[in-house]
Amino acid sequence: MLTGQHLIAGQWLPGNGTFLSSPATGEAHAFAVGTPALVDQAVRAAEAAFPTYAATTREQRAAFLDRIADEIEARGAEITAIGTSETGLPAARLEGERGRTTGQLRLFASHIRKGDYLDRRVDAALPDRKPLPRPEIRLIQRPVGPVAVFGASNFPLAFSVAGGDTASALAAGCPVVVKGHSAHPGTGEIVAQAILAAITACGMPEGVFSLVQGGKRDVGEALVQHPLINAVGFTGSLGGGRALFDLCAQRPNPIPFFGELGSVNPMFLLPQALAARGAAIAAGWSGSLTMGAGQFCTNPGIAVVLAGADADAFADAAKAALAQVGAQVMLTDGIAEAYRAGRDRVAAATGVQGLLTSVCDLRNATPYLFEVSGDDWLANHALGEEVFGPLGLIVRARDFAQMQAIAAQLEGQLTCTLHLDAGDHAQAQALLPVLERKAGRILANGFPTGVEVCDAMVHGGPYPASTNFGATSVGTMSIRRWLRPVSYQNLPLDLLPGDLA
Repeated sequence: MLTGQHLIAGQWLPGNGTFLSSPATGEAHAFAVGTPALVDQAVRAAEAAFPTYAATTREQRAAFLDRIADEIEARGAEITAIGTSETGLPAARLEGERGRTTGQLRLFASHIRKGDYLDRRVDAALPDRKPLPRPEIRLIQRPVGPVAVFGASNFPLAFSVAGGDTASALAAGCPVVVKGHSAHPGTGEIVAQAILAAITACGMPEGVFSLVQGGKRDVGEALVQHPLINAVGFTGSLGGGRALFDLCAQRPNPIPFFGELGSVNPMFLLPQALAARGAAIAAGWSGSLTMGAGQFCTNPGIAVVLAGADADAFADAAKAALAQVGAQVMLTDGIAEAYRAGRDRVAAATGVQGLLTSVCDLRNATPYLFEVSGDDWLANHALGEEVFGPLGLIVRARDFAQMQAIAAQLEGQLTCTLHLDAGDHAQAQALLPVLERKAGRILANGFPTGVEVCDAMVHGGPYPASTNFGATSVGTMSIRRWLRPVSYQNLPLDLLPGDLA
């Protein structure tokens, strides 16, 4: 059952007021409003828990992560019921996302059991070295301290209360304070109940996890500016993420802000692939573009083609495929309004032509398809900005040199995709050095929606795709965000961290 309260270091606490959830269907529920005072209480509890939690063994933390996964699965039906009500997402999508969430937790449990992430190094002492002896130096990765995590609107489970940021931070040995997203507070509370049950079962310090619900901008600002917070994980809009990033940088002690802010994820359709299977690519693009009402940060919003008859056929096929997709419920009223505003911005731009238009209102989204010449795209920076929803833009380059220019003008992206056949390899080779500098993941003959959770995944990219191009928010490498290397010189063995002695 829902308490409608905040979870602060093992205690369910009220706030100074309440807000009502805004479900897509079903009954609204009242939830306590977060405050800076609650943030301070949660962060201080996290700091108090840090020495104990950081000193746990890798096996103890792994068992804790496994138990969180078990407790989430035990509440699966309850999570699906309230999640579908709050977000409008279908049950199958939420059940799949729940599996991804528990899978991430178990993946990090396995990852830390192996111990490779510690990057342990030992340089033995060289007492007889001339002209000076060398001391013994040992290195290991150590947890940074309490971490703040902001839940995402579009992933109520996998990028939220117990999502990848929380899982990787807990695996690293860092307590976590989560700022829950007001789009799905009930879903967040049930997952927090699962984490609390795991804390109790595993004997972990209660301050290792807290959830602060709702609240105005002052709650998020108080969290990232709290002097005891050492790093921040964020998934959300460019505007909100940049504001928090700036606050982190302006602190007396600046801290890293790992923001994943989205991108347009452009696809480059090279000539032979376009001629041989343009219709099939168009159908696949339609499915990727409209999946989940286009509410994925890897939504491929732009397709770059060489102008000509094959581009005409591709546009016709994409229009036909998208026309078959009906209205879909978006996650929040605000996201739906922003989608319509983005549609209007694109439609009004110089040189843009509408290929597929429709009417969408309230919380619904329908697909839109536009096209523009490469000249007009290059002349209008705004056409390279994300529209969060099922809107596609075909950019017709007059020749391959202009396709290269379009690639060079892109801002940082989460993904870039090449559709190519064997005869396109020379042009693909010419594009790759540019795309490698633009994106964290480069795909061939696929679609970027669907981010595999594995060792080799990078979900991040140059700004504005993310605020730290060397980091990822998906995959086991994401644990590096919450660790820092420490060297120990000539320290007695019994004083070294257990994993280093």
